[in-house]
Amino acid sequence: MLPSRDSLIIGFAHPAYQMKSCFDALGTGITCFQVGSKQELADRAHEADVISVSGLWDNELLQRAGKLRFIQSISAGTNQYDREAIAARGIRLASAQGANARAVSQHAMALVLAIARRLPEAHDNQVRKLWRPMQGDFALREDELTDKTMLIVGLGTIGGRLASLAKAFDMKVVGTRRDPAAGANGADSVHGMGDLGGLLPEADYVVLTCPLTSETQDLIGRAELERMKPTAHLVNVARGGCVVEADLIEALQSGRIGGAALDTVVDEPLPASSPLWTLPNVVITSHLAGETRRYEENVLAILMDNLDRLWRGETTLRNQIV
Repeated sequence: MLPSRDSLIIGFAHPAYQMKSCFDALGTGITCFQVGSKQELADRAHEADVISVSGLWDNELLQRAGKLRFIQSISAGTNQYDREAIAARGIRLASAQGANARAVSQHAMALVLAIARRLPEAHDNQVRKLWRPMQGDFALREDELTDKTMLIVGLGTIGGRLASLAKAFDMKVVGTRRDPAAGANGADSVHGMGDLGGLLPEADYVVLTCPLTSETQDLIGRAELERMKPTAHLVNVARGGCVVEADLIEALQSGRIGGAALDTVVDEPLPASSPLWTLPNVVITSHLAGETRRYEENVLAILMDNLDRLWRGETTLRNQIV
């Protein structure tokens, strides 16, 4: 299916990630190039047997890339690819699912810790050069995570790693996943997605680590927020579309829930007019949970695994989509 190693050409396409330099450092001897824009990719797509790309992909490239046999997505998400058209041309497609699982789970745990230990407030006090006195008001005092309950919505690779981290802080961890029979993945108990409503009232932290699908679109809305404890926090490291944003803003403004930590929102970049920027009970990180200095290394490990499988004539790819 693929040309031999000594004649293969890989095209990397990403505006920020240093895919080519990291690939060259592996010493594979495989020829590669990198582009940083859609136009550059369109101009050079005809050269590549393999393209490794994410947001710069355009399905019209299928008309230009006559040699293309394999697409290794740089991202875990693959909604940008026309799977039917790709399959019709005999091209294989794999995602980079898991490449940032460690980073996202650690970021989610960091957000939970930031909420409990009131780190954003501490930083604001530092900027103001304010040495805050000890607090007599329990509501304004830092808290610990021991015996608190974390509800993880999506006990996949990321959710499972997060469950292990939360258990290290002596938290109770419950989770939901599409197929509970697949296992608790580090949580104390696992439930189907349909059980979410019944689990929300017991959670101190509701953490979304699920993919955005037809099942999870608008998963957290007014009804779900009303079932949460008034002291509970919503943490979203999944996708903004999993939450009905207007309902969340209303719940935050009214004090219906304790607060939220959001790495993803519906419209990105978050518009300057959004109330989420200035709500005192909200922590925002700009969709960087998956960022890690090891991202290129992790994606390239998946790429090389898949190239080896294709050269061996195997039909199943790692993170296979097509």
